[in-house]
Amino acid sequence: MSFAARRILERPAVRPLRSLLFVPGSFEKSVAAAPETGADGVCLDLEEPETPMTEAVRERAHALVGAFLRSRRVGAAGEPRYFVRVRAASTGMAFRDLRAVVTPALAGVLVPKLRGPEDLIALEALLLAAEVENGIAPGSVVLYPILETADALRLAHEIAMASPRVAYMGGAISRFGDIHQALGYRWTAEGQETLFVRSKVLLDVKAAGIRYPISGMWGGASDDLDGLRRFARSLRELGYYGMMLGNPAHLPLVHEIFTPSAEEVAYWRELVRLGDAAAASGEGPILYGDPNQGEGFEVHQAHVESARLNLEWARALGLG
Repeated sequence: MSFAARRILERPAVRPLRSLLFVPGSFEKSVAAAPETGADGVCLDLEEPETPMTEAVRERAHALVGAFLRSRRVGAAGEPRYFVRVRAASTGMAFRDLRAVVTPALAGVLVPKLRGPEDLIALEALLLAAEVENGIAPGSVVLYPILETADALRLAHEIAMASPRVAYMGGAISRFGDIHQALGYRWTAEGQETLFVRSKVLLDVKAAGIRYPISGMWGGASDDLDGLRRFARSLRELGYYGMMLGNPAHLPLVHEIFTPSAEEVAYWRELVRLGDAAAASGEGPILYGDPNQGEGFEVHQAHVESARLNLEWARALGLG
């Protein structure tokens, strides 16, 4: 078996995150409210939760997030998955962040400011050390690389393949953030200026075996729900399964977009039923619906397997 194939098979089984809500790790009220937001995932930010980021603020954030995570009951119904964003390994400060918050309730670590695979490998080594020091089973915490530099965008596949801990990844677009600095685009609500980046990264991470890629963020006005809906729908149509968010008020709309409809689930179930029945009887062709609908009328094995994969996604979201 090739190295690449082993990496894909070794990846941790994870559930899809329709939303990853960023919460400043230094804001006590925001951290305390995280379990009630309804987000699938919450990122408690330790890298730069506020500006200026003094050492006193950072120490407060360490204590606050660490205490919060230790208070959570792992596996509780309705509880989001908790992530932290730490400083890059190249700063020499990442271990301080990790040591303060690596607990049983921590699902994953967002890795910022990557230049290439070597940065991810360095952070993984520090994470292993924090797990051991804090009495957590080695390998328990997954990695979520954030692609914020031109180098990282170019090497997205290599970064994804650098560690079997990488479980989530995607084209994390923002309006004025690091990725804007790296590329120099002019943000628009339509998002055409970042379509290539989002598409390129999607292809890279899917080829690396990342099951549920995540993108983001919406850079428009908070009350422009039509713009947010169009942007989120374009992500889902492209192949993303969720997006990063900074505003909890956007969660219901985003979850609606990244949840398969009852009609879709029923269609996938019927395709699987027809495919399984044909396989059992040895009779065909398999026909479904209106002959005028094109490719979907004569069902082939590829259609059945696509439906089966989509049902796996729906079941992971609790849709049976």
